[in-house]
Amino acid sequence: MKTTFMANSQNVDRKWYIVDAEGQTVGRLAAEVAKVLRGKNKPIFTPHVDTGDFVIIINAEKVVFSGKKLVDKTYFRHSGYPGGTTFTTAGDMLAKQPVKVLESAIRGMLPKNRLGAQMYRKLNVYAGTEHPHAAQQPEKLAFNIR
Repeated sequence: MKTTFMANSQNVDRKWYIVDAEGQTVGRLAAEVAKVLRGKNKPIFTPHVDTGDFVIIINAEKVVFSGKKLVDKTYFRHSGYPGGTTFTTAGDMLAKQPVKVLESAIRGMLPKNRLGAQMYRKLNVYAGTEHPHAAQQPEKLAFNIR
């Protein structure tokens, strides 16, 4: 009788990937990166185990939005005080905090539980081309999206 293979933390081999976000559309890039963080691109994917890999994203400041999202899309924050809501457009957020644009898009595509938080910690986003992870020897990861 054959049994179904279930991955666990001992038999997950994690790799490091680097993604160049220059010219990529935010949502399409975020969907592909979320798949890699979650491990859905591997044959050993198990829903209740973190089987994903580490991802480094460079050139976050050079991502693009499709349509009129630079003007129409808003990001919401609340200070915790009455009337403390703040809305920021995607264009302003991309100019001031380009890393947060990709981080929030990717975080929204991960599970909303402790497992999703563990997967999110494997994401590293940098606005420019420099990153401190050269010692991990990341492999280049390219997607066929535009």
